[in-house]
Amino acid sequence: MAAPLLQQLQAAVGAAQVLPGGDLPAYEQDWRRRWHGRALYVVRPGDTAEVAAVVRACAAAGVAIVPQGGNTGLVGGGVPSAEGQQVLLSLQRMNRVRQIDTANLTMTVDAGCVLQAVQQAAAERGLLFPLSLAAEGSCTIGGNLATNAGGTQVLRWGNARDLCLGLEVVTAQGEVWDGLSGLRKDNTGYDLRHLFIGSEGTLGVITAATLKLAPQPAATTPALAACQSLDDCVALLARAQARLGAGLTGFEVMGRLALQLVARHFPALPRPLPEAPWTVLLEQSDTDGLDTARTRFEALLGDALEAGCVQDVVIAESIAQARALWHLRESIPLAQAEEGLNIKHDIALPVSAIPAFCTQTDALLQAHFPGVRLINFGHLGDGNLHYNVQAPPGADGARFLAEHEHAVNTLVFDALRPHGGSFSAEHGIGSLKRDELAARKSPVALQMMRAIKAALDPQGLFNPGRVL
Repeated sequence: MAAPLLQQLQAAVGAAQVLPGGDLPAYEQDWRRRWHGRALYVVRPGDTAEVAAVVRACAAAGVAIVPQGGNTGLVGGGVPSAEGQQVLLSLQRMNRVRQIDTANLTMTVDAGCVLQAVQQAAAERGLLFPLSLAAEGSCTIGGNLATNAGGTQVLRWGNARDLCLGLEVVTAQGEVWDGLSGLRKDNTGYDLRHLFIGSEGTLGVITAATLKLAPQPAATTPALAACQSLDDCVALLARAQARLGAGLTGFEVMGRLALQLVARHFPALPRPLPEAPWTVLLEQSDTDGLDTARTRFEALLGDALEAGCVQDVVIAESIAQARALWHLRESIPLAQAEEGLNIKHDIALPVSAIPAFCTQTDALLQAHFPGVRLINFGHLGDGNLHYNVQAPPGADGARFLAEHEHAVNTLVFDALRPHGGSFSAEHGIGSLKRDELAARKSPVALQMMRAIKAALDPQGLFNPGRVL
């Protein structure tokens, strides 16, 4: 089987673009270095026709395919299994910007385009593609859509799903569905793009997308605000939403321990505010110009200081200072990685429930795992927290994870239920949370999901063992 398949793959994409698996950590190891697989072959197609040819060859041979973009996922959804029997399909060579329609405010790009390159291509036309996340220099649009990525701008612009108008997809039969519509209204039956967005490569291979653009804001101003409690952070959010409306484009919360890790591992980064129990990074983007936007922003923060929900505040005075504030927030995951392996949680809650959830769950974790460090940060504006659990000081992080991950997860996920929360907000399910999905998702929902999988991928060809 292997020799005929190899010949077909080489004929489809060229011999240089088919690599034997087994010693390719850039493809076979995940970003967190938790999952180490072995591909039968790593195949790197250059266009959609080549993807379709690869899928047809694998389908005929009965060989599973693992689609991969920038390999920046956090749930083990984009690396092959250890058996060496799966073809890893890397889309990184498919990185063309196909079209920018400035009048329609759309851009059509290959799935392998790096998110940062898409942002820059839009900016060169005076436009904005607002999806933004820490891995934007490496992650790809196909992966962003396959996982329905969130990031720091969801509060204003929504998830990746909300920024996509159309898709091009290779099906499990090796056919190409061209759904690259730039239409905002098209009620002609089922909206198929939403089946593939968030499906984590289990239903088809996204090869291109038509994305929504927006005018560039005239002014973007971030600020840091120190708060004494999460209740105060939520109160500040309500004030900012009431005063700024759609101009509020970011609202990130950072716990004391999260910023302490940043200070420990990146001491050169400036700390504009004294240490506080909670620090909020909020951002206003405005079409009215810098002076008007700043006046509105200063008035909001001044009122919050008077009301007592904010104890201290600093507003960026320059582009360099604005970047430094965001760099502080984006350095938290990097600081955690430097500190050692940890138990990551990507949870969603109604904003109103977040303070009570954290108070109750913090206490439960400390009671069951004394000395554990709770590295809590994330997108408070849309109710998404990265509620991470780091081993006690001096403890071995890898050993703590191996011994306690299941118990910690069970405690945290059980605590979400009475608050109406979700154990996966923006990272997806992958391999890491597959069993949790089976145990916690509605049986009716799981039945429908399995029916969709069976209809679109009857051979179980795409990303087996992920999600379902």
